[in-house]
Amino acid sequence: MKIKNSFEDSISNEDTIMFKERKRILFLGLPWTFTKYTITPTVLTIDKGLLNTIEDDCYMYKIQDVKLSTSLFERLCGVATVICYTGDITDSVLKLSHIRHARDIKNYILKASEQARSKRRTLNTVDIGAHDLSDSDFD
Repeated sequence: MKIKNSFEDSISNEDTIMFKERKRILFLGLPWTFTKYTITPTVLTIDKGLLNTIEDDCYMYKIQDVKLSTSLFERLCGVATVICYTGDITDSVLKLSHIRHARDIKNYILKASEQARSKRRTLNTVDIGAHDLSDSDFD
């Protein structure tokens, strides 16, 4: 698979790897961990482990919000953490910890998730607590 770092190029091929990053340790931002992140236009995949491995996938249309978090040490090492809030049952929060190009990845995930939702015609609704209101609140 070819890796592309352009959102416009991803529209034609859903299996194209847009970003492939590795979790880095905070000491000098070196990639000495066994966690890998792969992002395609349709799926976000997190591979963890050396001997016992776990592969966790989340479809883009399930990602509801994305946040970029950068601590002082992360800024010194040139890395950041992207936090994805999802509608997935197994993992409602996915963290792409200590990665380079975090702002580009966050922006890509926001655009790709919105495009995937509109392609699937998926509507996200927010629980605003309306079920707790009684009829007497409207009198």
